[in-house]
Amino acid sequence: MDLDTVRTFVTAADTGQFQEAAAELAVTQQAVSKRIATLERSLGVRLFTRTARGAELTIDGQAFLPHARELLRVAERAVASVRTGHRPLRVDVLASRSAASGLMRGFHRAHPDVELDVVMLFDVEAAVTAIRSGVIDASFRAVAVPGRPLPGDIESVRVLDEALQLLTGPAHALANARSVTVAQLAGHRIWMPGIVPGTEWAAYYDDLVAEFGLTIEATGPNFGSDALLDTIADTPALATFMGEQTRLVWPVDHGLRRIPVTDPAPVYPHSLLWHRDNPHPALAALRAHLAATAPGHSAAGSWTPGWVAAR
Repeated sequence: MDLDTVRTFVTAADTGQFQEAAAELAVTQQAVSKRIATLERSLGVRLFTRTARGAELTIDGQAFLPHARELLRVAERAVASVRTGHRPLRVDVLASRSAASGLMRGFHRAHPDVELDVVMLFDVEAAVTAIRSGVIDASFRAVAVPGRPLPGDIESVRVLDEALQLLTGPAHALANARSVTVAQLAGHRIWMPGIVPGTEWAAYYDDLVAEFGLTIEATGPNFGSDALLDTIADTPALATFMGEQTRLVWPVDHGLRRIPVTDPAPVYPHSLLWHRDNPHPALAALRAHLAATAPGHSAAGSWTPGWVAAR
């Protein structure tokens, strides 16, 4: 349905005069008459009756008026949803319980007036494509996959180095350790079924394995975090890695242990990515908030892959 004709109908109904409607819409009275006639033909009913006092709505016109108003309101909302500065800031995080999600919760607490849409895309390539097309405004990622650098129009800043922790069940050989060194993990089975080849997090763990001779198994279906926690709790031979800021809840009788990893401490580098020409005003506020509150780079004694450090 043509919105110009609907807008003309609503204006004529509100003013009660085609001439006044024409003046308000900055068109001729003839144009108003033609638009109303076109709308009446498409609906198959008369909307107005001409009288000495002007134009009065017919019964059909009265029935159509509230729906016509709603059509115009929907159109306005549709435009506002994609107009920079009027639509929510759209930010991609890897998972709802991740460190990046925590950073966004902190931003929301500091800026409750900023509307947010938080989404979860699959990998860095999907995120970059969405940023370049304008589908999202920013993404938290480990920057890039080796051999596939970011496009020149994508900016990035490293905002958080998240230390890895070892998660074990109560019967695991390392369960009672206050901390474990990377060297102590050699020979232990670390099960991470969520790793997907070709993603930035797979590249990270590939380098971790190559650097320290660890055994990371990604076998079996990924049934989500609850199934992973159940298996780790019940299997003394298995452990897994998780970020120190990852928020997970499990039953008390699982007896799971979160153990810091040291010498060096592997850290996962979270960066914020955005398009250099993105004008959304809340994006600047997000970057300023992260610059002021996010921990940034880890101190000496931590480890990241060489491709991350080079970037």
